[in-house]
Amino acid sequence: MKSFANPSVAGVFANYPTDVRRKLSALRDLIFATAKRTSGVGALEETLKWGQPSYLTTETKSGSTIRLDAIPGVPGCYAIYFHCQTTLVETFKEKFGTKFRYEGNRALIFAADDKVPETELCECIALALTYHLKKQGPRVPIGLLINKIRG
Repeated sequence: MKSFANPSVAGVFANYPTDVRRKLSALRDLIFATAKRTSGVGALEETLKWGQPSYLTTETKSGSTIRLDAIPGVPGCYAIYFHCQTTLVETFKEKFGTKFRYEGNRALIFAADDKVPETELCECIALALTYHLKKQGPRVPIGLLINKIRG
């Protein structure tokens, strides 16, 4: 397990129930490992957003924030959250269907005793960490666009 650079994040993890803490720690490790092997992502910043451990591509700005948390009021359940104004969760639904449980357009939901589909989850994480790279198409010089329109 990667050590915590941010003591506030370490404190949040320490307060999770043991079963959920183990699963969230495994997700955390998966996020860092996926970032390391995904081109264009760079180093991640681990911080708290809305009191939840959050992972940002601050160095490259390549991706959308990923957050982790236990689900309040549902013992033994936890989630990986994605920005709800992206198309990420819709993409996951189209690509992986019933492989995951979804919460609207913002999260993948797990129970502590679930076997997490790691390969597919790594792909979801990589898509989130490169979300802004995918949105940028090749840039066309404005002169070429004008000539094409006038054409």
